[in-house]
Amino acid sequence: MNRITGGVGLALALTMPAAQAINQEIHASFQPDSSQPGKNVFVNKTPSSGYCANYPAQCAENNMFSIELPIRYSSNRALISGDGVSLKVPAGWRRLTVTNQDTQETAIVEVRITGIGSSFLLSDTASNLTGAPNDREGHDKLWTSDGWLYAPSPCIGTSVSGYGPRNYRFFWRTPVEASCTKTVAFPFRIPSMSFEKLDFAYELKTPNPLDMSSGLYTGAIAYSMGPGADFHMGYMMQPDDTNLTLDFVLDVQHTLKVDLPPGGDKVSLEPAGGWARWIEGGRKPTRIFRDQLFYLSASSRFKVLMLCNSTGGTACKLGSPKGDTTEVEVFLTLPPGITGPSGGNVTRLPLRFNDWAGPFQPGIYVDRKPGSLLFEMTPFAIDFLLQPGKSDRLRGNITIIWDSDV
Repeated sequence: MNRITGGVGLALALTMPAAQAINQEIHASFQPDSSQPGKNVFVNKTPSSGYCANYPAQCAENNMFSIELPIRYSSNRALISGDGVSLKVPAGWRRLTVTNQDTQETAIVEVRITGIGSSFLLSDTASNLTGAPNDREGHDKLWTSDGWLYAPSPCIGTSVSGYGPRNYRFFWRTPVEASCTKTVAFPFRIPSMSFEKLDFAYELKTPNPLDMSSGLYTGAIAYSMGPGADFHMGYMMQPDDTNLTLDFVLDVQHTLKVDLPPGGDKVSLEPAGGWARWIEGGRKPTRIFRDQLFYLSASSRFKVLMLCNSTGGTACKLGSPKGDTTEVEVFLTLPPGITGPSGGNVTRLPLRFNDWAGPFQPGIYVDRKPGSLLFEMTPFAIDFLLQPGKSDRLRGNITIIWDSDV
């Protein structure tokens, strides 16, 4: 008996609308400015589009920036008299964390939306929808509180508008997080309406860059779009993107530079007034030292390390071919405006062999300000080395390392 078997394969595909999303980068940077050493703020490098691109002076006055995105909100039904078109945006401060991609240090950025605008499109001309003699009167007549040049409370108008037979461009400031509603006037009906773009202004609070290490800090904040969402343009208005993510990139470019005057890399220690008293009269000096000037430029915290021929502690050894040795200590003085670990100015801080000192924190950008390294023999070394009739020259190398990678 032949047996024939057959099978039937069933496939069921279920599809649902995919959630759409849009990303926008916000880029800000910090570079110390010698002409403004006290200006320790990030500069927003994101090109403005929309409102602030057209009206830069108004935005500069209010520390605002704007972005125009190709996000469209369309009505899902006709709008009849009494229907309100309510706009609400996240006008309160929201926080996000940005992370240094190299060091994994974090900082906090705050952002708020300070304005909202668009260009809406009607299904017919304003004059046809209202019977007004022209489109200007038609746009004003269509809404209970005149055209969209006039922002409903608590929004604030910006005296910016432009209109055509079917379209109307507007921009409102949003001082608080609340709905601003335009209502269709009686007895009119709008078969359909759409916002053709999303134009919003924003304000930033950035961290103090002097407290941050050099490098790129990145982070993101996500907003929802649609009825009842963060960017709400009316309960009957559906967006073609449902999520907006602002990707933040903060670029910190610090300066740490030490300049020595000519010949400053060769230090000769001697008593105050020179060696004449010792050579001519045998009067032992109480101090043998050299206060070496340097010029420091610094915009971020840093640390300092001393390396030399040493058995540890604060002493560095000098020697000669004759076998004589002596010890020298090194003391660091930094320019005013830079604080040490204890919080005060750094004056004659003793450096220790192979032991990082600091961190030291500039309160402002210090631009080529004078500091000093004091090289000084200990009293014991002076007594041990200086004996009548003794003549020698002792040498040694002392290396000072400055590092901003704290």
